[in-house]
Amino acid sequence: MKKALKVIGIILLVIAALIAVFIFWITHIDSSLKDNYRDSIETGGTIEAAYLEDGPYATSYYEQTAVQVFEKYEISYPTELETEDKNYPVIVVCNGTGWKGSLSKAQQQFYASYGFIVIATEETYSWNAFGAEMCIRYLELLNEYVDDEGNPSIFYQKIDFDNVGIIGHSQGGVGVINAITNTDHKNIYKAAVALSPTNYELAVACQWPYDATQIDISILLMSGAGGGDDWVVTLEGLTEIYDMIPGNKVMARRCDTAHGLTGVSEDGYVMAWFMWQLQGDEEAAKAFVGDDAELLSNDLYQDVQIDIE
Repeated sequence: MKKALKVIGIILLVIAALIAVFIFWITHIDSSLKDNYRDSIETGGTIEAAYLEDGPYATSYYEQTAVQVFEKYEISYPTELETEDKNYPVIVVCNGTGWKGSLSKAQQQFYASYGFIVIATEETYSWNAFGAEMCIRYLELLNEYVDDEGNPSIFYQKIDFDNVGIIGHSQGGVGVINAITNTDHKNIYKAAVALSPTNYELAVACQWPYDATQIDISILLMSGAGGGDDWVVTLEGLTEIYDMIPGNKVMARRCDTAHGLTGVSEDGYVMAWFMWQLQGDEEAAKAFVGDDAELLSNDLYQDVQIDIE
């Protein structure tokens, strides 16, 4: 019996390894996002289209080497932060399997153009949210940092820790769930987006466990459908995660969209979600709120469920 269980365990590990390799491959269709990556994204609603356009802020970039396996912190931010005396909300990025923050810099700059401080790393395995936790700690340091000559960090007292969001794709979606439920700073998060978070059974096989029943903040779950590889997170799997979540939640699957593309193709609604949740944008809220919420009637999406108080 023990021998049989050992064999089964080995088989499961092999399957998990093959799956991890496959996920790595499908998330590397392109070596990096181009600055014009949004030009090819089709939209099916006026709100989705509006929030897929550039935001009103010019953006800048800052990075710092980290003595961590994820190599460095990468921060995109509104350029005016350097001179304005105000606080800016935050978006933390959890990378998908084998993916690095530097490959998605164009997307992070897009988020920053809406007034967000966006922080990412070069982490390639994010399921346990270690990188996300360290990002929050680093932002706390920057928010208080003054050098020996009395010169403050450009981020000094400008980070709005009351409005922190987090986003991740695939394994990064698992990282999102773990960041908001199982880290020292889990209570700092106000809103989350999990794009194609790995099916629970698959995540367990890959040794990436998570507990969606512990989610107590507003979360947007989105994935692809009909792309040929939606088994990474099936309708049943996404619904299982959705049903586990006790609080405010939205779920949708983008039609005819492969898993590797779901990290960018929903950016219009991702930005609308964060603008509503973290900046109180009532126009953005119309995508998700009420019987006439735009997402419900957008033909590019299916299996939409909304449970928002």
